[in-house]
Amino acid sequence: MTQAILIVDDDPAQRRILEEVVNRDGYRAIPVESGQAALDYLEGPSGAEIALVILDLVMPGIDGMEVLKRAHPQKPNLPVIVLTAHGGIETVVNVMREGAADFVVKPVSPERLHVSIRNALKVNALTGELSRLQKRQHGRLTFGDLIARSSAMDQVIRLGKRAAQSNIPILIEGESGVGKELIASAIQGEGERAGKPFITVNCGAIPENLVESILFGHEKGAFTGAADKHAGKFQEASGGTLFLDEIGELPLDIQVKLLRALQQGEVDPVGAKKPVKVDIRLISATNRDLLQMVKEGRFREDLYYRLNVFPIHVPPLRQRKEDVPDLVAHFIRRLAAEEGKDVVGLSQPALDMLCAYDWPGNVRQIENTVFRAIVLCDGETLQVSDFPQIASMVKGYETQAAPRAAAESAPASAPAFTADEDGGAIAFVSRAHAPAQPTHTLADFARSNFSDGIAITDEAGNVRKLEDIEAEMIRLAIEKYKGHMTEVARRLGIGRSTLYRKVRDLGLEVREN
Repeated sequence: MTQAILIVDDDPAQRRILEEVVNRDGYRAIPVESGQAALDYLEGPSGAEIALVILDLVMPGIDGMEVLKRAHPQKPNLPVIVLTAHGGIETVVNVMREGAADFVVKPVSPERLHVSIRNALKVNALTGELSRLQKRQHGRLTFGDLIARSSAMDQVIRLGKRAAQSNIPILIEGESGVGKELIASAIQGEGERAGKPFITVNCGAIPENLVESILFGHEKGAFTGAADKHAGKFQEASGGTLFLDEIGELPLDIQVKLLRALQQGEVDPVGAKKPVKVDIRLISATNRDLLQMVKEGRFREDLYYRLNVFPIHVPPLRQRKEDVPDLVAHFIRRLAAEEGKDVVGLSQPALDMLCAYDWPGNVRQIENTVFRAIVLCDGETLQVSDFPQIASMVKGYETQAAPRAAAESAPASAPAFTADEDGGAIAFVSRAHAPAQPTHTLADFARSNFSDGIAITDEAGNVRKLEDIEAEMIRLAIEKYKGHMTEVARRLGIGRSTLYRKVRDLGLEVREN
């Protein structure tokens, strides 16, 4: 799955050239021949998939400038690269003022367009993430900012929007990592408390002896160590929303005080002489079965019914796999930009594999998995081998994960060598792919793969140094495969990073084609 780029040019020859450049760079080109066709596509059902637009400025009918004027207000975060044969200063100023991300004068070289596309997409990814973070920080995140297009999430969004229009207490239920806090943030951002404080408390992470002080506050000198007055989370959230995550972890004695605070709209700070009025919107969340905890006596029944006025269940990712492609694409764009990597997408087999996996850790696990793959990836497209841990757990992909897993698990030392049964020649055994019995000597291996054999012994009949034999083998492999290091690494049964390290350590000169 790769990012889609819309190419808008009335010249068929130029359109084909741009399409070839875009496809070669690992993106998916979608060519259209007019400004009207571009607007129709962007406004249609497939418009959301477009990550960038390459736009010719001079076209009959609706020209590039008109497309910019009409499209930018509707999609302000969509980067547009403008192409024209007339690169005057006034023209540049006008298109940039209308929202273009870059301006390129025809004829454009593939290298120049490549740099422009990469820069625009990286800036857009980071800008979009920054915008979401700012919205979330200021309590203005909405359901439109969430990646939740699957039918399983329709009910969550519908209930969330309806709940946002009142101050009714909400209980969000779901497994760890499904995004309960984001749902809570979106509920606030859709309601009348948007822009007000959004205070999050992880009830499971608070030491039991500090829960009361953190939630309700304390006066100076209320207990040993209380050197200053402290306003609790209830007071911090006054006027806005208090989100109590993992509320099932609260001790029973604190549950009593929480119930009173919710019923009376006031809290009693530790050591205070009178209660303090608070105005909060309460949203709580749990990954546990609170009703079962009530039956077992580990959660107060009266508090449960007070919290469970408007329940919202967020389904796990295995029940909404339609969201997996969008989530993966989002994390690839964001993390590749943050890490400075040239990863632009992932192959269809890799996407099929990720969609087949159940993701017990839900969205949080997807983010961490994509992060690891991007750090390890040497190319521009993530492959099945970049997800060895996932591939090993999905039927049909185990063997495709083996090369990466073997390369990562192999020690940094050189390949192992062992003696033949007669104690004469030395056999080559790769640690990553060692057979039960060695089938070829090193000399046989070299002669069967290269035009020149590799001498095992020196002129005096003594065995040569291992590093000399290894260096000669690597040099011959590089020559045979004309410097294509990916192929060299595959043939030698080692990872690319290991190959480059060996080339550097052995002092070999390589001209990679």
